Amino acid sequence: MNLFELTPEQWMELGISAGILLGVIIIGRWLIRLIVGKGIRRLAGMTETEFDDIILKATLGPLHWLVILAALDFGLRRLDFLPTHWQEALDTFFYVAYFILGTIFLLRMTIGLFNWYAGKLEHERDTSTVAQMLPFIRRIATIFIGVIALVTLLGQFTDVSALLATLGVGSLAIALAAQTSLEDLFSGFLIMFDRPYLIGDRVEIQELNTWGDVIDIGLRSTRIRTRDNRYVIVPNSIMGRNLVVNYSRPDTEYRIEIELALDLDTDIDLARKTMIEAVKDVEGVLPNRRVEALFLAFDPAGLRFRVRWWLDSYYDARRMFDKVNSAIYSALNEVGIKLGNQGIDNFHFIEANELNKINKVFRDQI
Repeated sequence: MNLFELTPEQWMELGISAGILLGVIIIGRWLIRLIVGKGIRRLAGMTETEFDDIILKATLGPLHWLVILAALDFGLRRLDFLPTHWQEALDTFFYVAYFILGTIFLLRMTIGLFNWYAGKLEHERDTSTVAQMLPFIRRIATIFIGVIALVTLLGQFTDVSALLATLGVGSLAIALAAQTSLEDLFSGFLIMFDRPYLIGDRVEIQELNTWGDVIDIGLRSTRIRTRDNRYVIVPNSIMGRNLVVNYSRPDTEYRIEIELALDLDTDIDLARKTMIEAVKDVEGVLPNRRVEALFLAFDPAGLRFRVRWWLDSYYDARRMFDKVNSAIYSALNEVGIKLGNQGIDNFHFIEANELNKINKVFRDQI
């Protein structure tokens, strides 16, 4: 008697195929890990480069599924009693499965190689254009591989030329509806090539009153981590249209200045010498940079001075104001010099070239 229209011999053949598949699933994974995970990995560990380790890591997962898929393919192909239309469906299924598996392997290889190269450049502290553009190029490469794979796969089942024509018309409509996103995309390319700021730089977008450290420069946006450990995601088009102040370029050395008014009876030379010596003795003030105390003008509040000094990093700006202001106040008291009616009027934190006065940033944010 036939069960589900299969003869006992056909059921036996089906059981053999199922046994092959089950055996490959159980033994294949262990065998692959033994051969690839230990044997070949041991040989790869004997080399100095990590390139072969990246290849092994990208290969291990897809190889396991490839063996299972091949076992399933073999097990079904040997069943010669399957209907003809089943064979055609199986051909299509396995073509798509093998193609997807190959695409996954290629994507894993691409991402692994980019990550390996990025780690190598980071270890060498390389800040070149290539190093900064690697995350951006990696996204482009993965999108390109995905699009090519999709077009190739669809080309096996439909007329690609007609599909591309349809996509062309659709792309025009999408472009008109997504002008802002396209502007962000093009601005991202310009930022990558022009390099007004790099990953790791501290920047300020003045019109947005936002500043922090650049964490990532993506296809659509730039991610900035503020001093209170929050992410600000700014579209690249906004970064391109606004004035961006880069506090990390050309280097991290900055000059700070304060203005203060002293009593009208003050001995100018004594005051200048006292303030300069007081600032020089403050820890954190660069000893190889000049400290200045400039007598600017007579003022109803008193004699107006500007004291300027240098520090090696913007990170210590607020603490340096506290240290220097305290040192100047104590030194002036020791020699009997009094502040004018308004005392210390204001302070500002300026770049070394004196082109940008950005006192509000450090007054409000640090």
